[in-house]
Order: sequence, then C-alpha cells, then structure tokens
Amino acid sequence: MVFATKEINKNPSILPQIDLGFKIYDSCYSEASAVEGTLWLLSGLRTTVPNYSCAPQIKPSAIIGDLLSAAVLPMARLLGVSRYPQVSYGAGLSILSDKMQFPSFLRTAENGNFFAQAYIDLCLHFGWTWIGILASDNDFGLQHGQNLLKDAPRSGICVEFYETLATQVTQKSLSHVVNVIRRSTSRVIVCFTFSPQMISLLKVISAQNIVGKVWIASTSWLSSVFAVKDLWHTLHGTVGFAVYSGEMPMFKEFLYSIHPSNFRNDIYMKQFWEQAFSCQWQDDFNGTMSGNETDEKRLCNQTEQLETLDESAYDVNNFRYSYKAYNAIYAFAQALHDLKSCIPMHGPFSNRTCADFPRFHPWQLLHYLKNVRTMNSAGKEVFFDKNGDAPPMMDFINWQITSKDTSRFLKVGTYEANAPKGQKLIINGSAIEWGREHAQVPVSICSESCGPGYRKAAIEGKPRCCFECVLCSEGSITNQTDSADCLKCPYDHWSGALRNRCIPKSISFLSYEEPLGIILVLMSIFFFLNAFCVFGVFVWYRDTPVVKANNRGISYLLLISLMLCFLCAMNFIGRPKKLTCMLQQIIFGIIFSLCISCVLAKTITVVIVFKATKPNSSLRKFLSPKIAYTIVLACTLIPLTIGVAWLTTSPSFPEQSTSLAMREIFLGCNEGSFGWFYSMLAFMGFLATASFVISFLARKLPDSFNETKFITFSMLVFVSVWLSFIPAYLSTKGRFMIAVEVFAILSSSAGLLFCIFGPKVFILFWRPERNTKDYVSSKSKSSLKNI
Repeated sequence: MVFATKEINKNPSILPQIDLGFKIYDSCYSEASAVEGTLWLLSGLRTTVPNYSCAPQIKPSAIIGDLLSAAVLPMARLLGVSRYPQVSYGAGLSILSDKMQFPSFLRTAENGNFFAQAYIDLCLHFGWTWIGILASDNDFGLQHGQNLLKDAPRSGICVEFYETLATQVTQKSLSHVVNVIRRSTSRVIVCFTFSPQMISLLKVISAQNIVGKVWIASTSWLSSVFAVKDLWHTLHGTVGFAVYSGEMPMFKEFLYSIHPSNFRNDIYMKQFWEQAFSCQWQDDFNGTMSGNETDEKRLCNQTEQLETLDESAYDVNNFRYSYKAYNAIYAFAQALHDLKSCIPMHGPFSNRTCADFPRFHPWQLLHYLKNVRTMNSAGKEVFFDKNGDAPPMMDFINWQITSKDTSRFLKVGTYEANAPKGQKLIINGSAIEWGREHAQVPVSICSESCGPGYRKAAIEGKPRCCFECVLCSEGSITNQTDSADCLKCPYDHWSGALRNRCIPKSISFLSYEEPLGIILVLMSIFFFLNAFCVFGVFVWYRDTPVVKANNRGISYLLLISLMLCFLCAMNFIGRPKKLTCMLQQIIFGIIFSLCISCVLAKTITVVIVFKATKPNSSLRKFLSPKIAYTIVLACTLIPLTIGVAWLTTSPSFPEQSTSLAMREIFLGCNEGSFGWFYSMLAFMGFLATASFVISFLARKLPDSFNETKFITFSMLVFVSVWLSFIPAYLSTKGRFMIAVEVFAILSSSAGLLFCIFGPKVFILFWRPERNTKDYVSSKSKSSLKNI
C-alpha cells in the first residue's frame, strides 16, 4: 500500500495536486478485530459507536481489505448499510458477489466460484480421473470442496473420498483421515484447507512414510505449510493454484530499499529487522545479557543489507496478494480522479449533477468505483464486472527442492477462466518436478484404459470411473480409447477379429468361377449331353418296338423336358439379376411339372393298356394317345398358372443378405412370396407322389417289358432326393443353399433319365434281339422271368 500510494502521488495524470494518504489497521486474523476496526473507521473515533459519525471530516474515502473471507463477511455487511466502498484483495468466497447482500463490496481477488472448474480442468489436463478431496470445516473449505465434489462427476472425474478437517484438530480425527489416505488408491489429493490443519495432518503423513501422493495445494496454505522443513520430502512435487502474481515495476527495488530509519513510525519495522538479521537495536539493549546471549543477539549496526537474506526469509518475487492490493489502490485512485473530473450538468447523479469534491458521499465514490477502468503502471487493465469481481486469473505453481537443499515456488503455468475453451489452462509440463516417486506425470485412475475394440462396462456399486473392459459384440467397433459405447458398422462391413475397425464385406454368390460352381455346371452339361444322346438314339430307333412302346411322343417330350431341367439348373448359378431371379424358380417349377406329368402320363397309359385288354373293359375308350397329352397339358397348366400369379403379385428379386455370414454379403434371390414358392413345390410333390403310387401298384402287371417297374424306381429316387432336399435346403445358408437346390435338380432329373431310359438304351445297343414286337408284347411268365 505504501509503494502504490507513493507511485500514484508521483503520477501527474492521476489526481494532480492531490496527495493520497492512508491508515492501516491490523485485524490480526480475527473477525472481532476486523469488525471493531471497521466501526472505528465509520465513527471516526477509537470508540465503537455504531451508526454514528463523530468526525466525518477525517474518515477515509474507502476501505481496502480484509484478506480472509471470514473477516470480510461482517465488514461487508456493516459497510453495505451506508454504501461505503470496500475492495478486498484476498476474499474469494462466492457469496460476496451477491449485490443484494453486499452492495458496496468489490474485490481484486478471484471469485472462488470458479475454483472447482479450475481444479477440474487441471485434473483433465493430466488425465487424473480418480481423486481424493480434503476440506477444512469452514466456509472456504466446505464451499470449494462441495463444489468440486458436485461438479467433478459431470466432467468424468470420480472422487474416491471426501474428508473434512476440523478447525480444532484432534488425534482421533487425524487418525481417521490418515487411514483413509493410506488405504486410498487415488494418487491425487485436492486440498481446500488452512495451514494449521494441514501442518498437523502432514506431520502424521510424514511420520508414517505415506508417499506417492500428489498434493494439489490451495492458496490458503501455499506458503506457510512449506515453511516447515520436516514436510519437504512429503510435499516435494506439490502443485496448485496461487493468486496471480502480476508485475509491479520497481517494487522489488522498493522492498530492498526499506530501512527502519525511513519508517520511524512503523511499529513493526524494528521487530522485522531484529528477526531477519538476529540482532537487537541499541535502545532495546540493556547490557545485562550473558556472553552466549550476546553472541546470539548482536547489536544491529543499521548497515545490514536486505539483499543478503534468503528467499525463504524475505521473498521479493512472490508477493501475490500485494499485487491484488496494488490494483485495488489504483482502482480507488482512478475512481477518485473520475469523481473529481466530473463536468457539471454532465454528472451521473440526479439532475445530471456531480459529487461535491472533496465533501462527497461514500455512495457517490462507489458509483465511480464500480465503473472504473484503468491501467496500472505495468500496463495491465484494472476493472470490475457487474458483480464487483476482477477478471479471474491464477498462477499454476510447482513446489520444488533444489540441489542446494533449499525450496522454491516455480510458476509453471496460468489459468484464465474467461479464456476460450481449451486455452484456459496453459502449463509448461517440462518444468514440473513430481517428486522422487514419480519420474513423469503420475497416473491416478481407478481402472486401466480400454483400448480400441473394447468398451467400458460399469462395475456395480463402484463409481463410473471404475469399470471393466468388454470386447465389442460382432458387427460393432470402437476405434478410440475409453469408449463408453461401441459403434455399429455399416451393413456392408464387418468388425474384424480385433473389433477396432469396420472392414468391407466380400461379395458372395454361387459363381461360375469357383470350384463348386464349375462342378455343378459340368454336371449340368454332362447330364444334358446324356439326355441329348438318348433323345438322338430314340429318334434313330424311332420305329423299333422298344421306342414305340408306351407312347413314343410322350417319351420324346419327357427327354426334352429333362434336357431343359439340366439347362435350367445353370440359371441358379452366377450373379443374381432381376430377370434371372424372376424366372429361375418359375421355369424350374413349370419344366419339372412337365417332366413329372410325362412320367405320370406314361404310368397311367401302362395301367390303362393292361386293364383294357380284359373283355368288356370300359377303359378301351381311353386308349387314344390324346389322353396322355391331355394329362400332360392339364398337369402343366397348373404350375403355369401359379407362375403367372407369382410374377404378377410378388415376383422374386435380387437382394443382399448380411445376416448369413459375418464377413460376406450374399447376393441371392428373394422368393418374394414363400406361399407361391411352396405351392409350386407342393404341386410337384403331388405329381411325384401320384406317379410313384400308381407305378408302384402297377409294377406286377404281366409283361415282358413292364415299364412301370422302372418308373417306380425312378420316382423312388426322385422322391428320396426331394425329401432330403428340404432339410438340407433349410439348414444351409448363402451359396451352399443354392448349390443344394441345383444338386437336387440335377440328381432327381438324372434319376428319371437313367432309371426310365437306361433299360431301353441297354436293349437297343446290347440286346437288340429283344427289340421285337413279339418279345415286347409277350405275356408269358418265362419271358417275364428272362427280362
């Protein structure tokens, strides 16, 4: 205050021709003393006379102080009654920003309301998500401790323990807190405490050799606790926020220049000098000390140099609250200057009047003080917001032990609450020393991080920071560390074995290029050529009895339909397209129905022929070949009708299926309507069953060449294939499902070809003597046995 007042009085641009003066009262860290001193100032006497001014002409214009919030609270309530301006340089209690309760209070200190966010930003900067909190049992500790306890979880920080230190420390309470700290797994402890409680606690911590903890200090115990050398090992590497240490030009030189001879009325100056230099002033020395006492307490020769004092005894670099008081005085000086410079009829008061300088009212100066905006000698702007608070800025410091076994506070960063997000906390991490137990930034987490491919799963009964890592389910991934949820891959991607990236699925269908597709195509061509050859043989031997037996035209039609069956199987192979999907099942159903209806016609023809040979048989009229063609036409029209209806109402279409295989997208045909699909299969099954039953009943008809036996066997093969097809088709997926259907088509068609036409081809080539009309029409049992 002395330095700032002298500097302003020498400045011709602030209050020219007017000198500022001051009175300094010591509140002695006592709320009662602070209230008493306030009443002295208001009444103008050394007697406390509430609400009465005995000497208004000698009252100060405003009050600066106090340092502690506990003392400021009653002072601000008293001064607010008469709107007496007050600026504190140290009180951080957030309730003081309430202008309804404290209308005349302002401060150059930071509003403690942002402290919790500052510590949260600090923890997030270093990745600390698992912390402990210690708070003093007073306004300061409880407010900031509770704010941090409430706000930390919103930012992903969990509090392992929250303990309060009583104002009157007891051995029982200390033991409890120490046991909590010893058992804790968090390495970071945030302290909103005062010096006496913290010193008592740290002495026990040091005695029990509890190490590995990082203490986050608060401004309330930053300097005094570190003065206890026994705690240095425990506190080495401590970090914390401190009051912003702005620059005050020439202040260091001023501090080195002070001398008791320059401040004869300062009652503390001689005491300080004797304490700092271990000497005694001549006027206090009575000459009765012993020799030892004389050696210890020499006479002060007034030539001692303050520059020779150790930094721990006289620190001229870290007067943080001094900077706040310095700004407070500049704010008052500028407010007085603005009040004095008011131009009549342009003033801020009623009828645009100005204050009567120097006989102004306190509330008039308060008006100018709230709106002050000035620069201190270092070029930093000084102003207050609407709540009377200064812009919140703090230093981030690190306490270190030097190689010379001395200690120092090192400023390693700053915190500016009003800065843009991401720029509030600026830290020089390389300058920080974390203590002997930590070579680098300590880790304080409840659970190890979950790498890519895993998600965090909460553990029941534990805070959210305690979790276990669970591998993402199939089809989902995480590509970041500590992800809370897995991300679903697109439908055409799969998650890979590590679940850390989505991999495009390969396109899968029954291709002509793959081995399975090639085998099926070769089989289809092979059987087609066989059927074609049989058809050629039958045409070549068309006039022989074996070929003519049992309706030659139906045999031709059956061979043609079998050739088409072998060819339509290839319609299921290759990349599905709209046209192929629409036609493959319908063509297959119609051709197969044609094929089976031919078999049915041949079977019924055999039965009619044998039954019509009986005398007076009524079946003679059905011996015409037209009956067989009618049966074939009728049995073919039904699947043709089903196919047309299927195409009209719900045709098949190409689709991509991702549910069949993890790594593949299967290209297949959606049947459109399973009702029509199964209707087609059911009708073919009905035809096959009817042919099988009729041929089975007619298998013992007497004839040297009874074709019903071969038809029975062929239909047995046919039905067996398709009965096996149903469970195999339903149990397979993707291209194998298509392969099963193609194989069923080929094998059932081949069964009809070889079982029905194989015996005839055998007779045509290897038993031509049996290819006679007499042999074919013979009804003798011996001939039947020979066959």
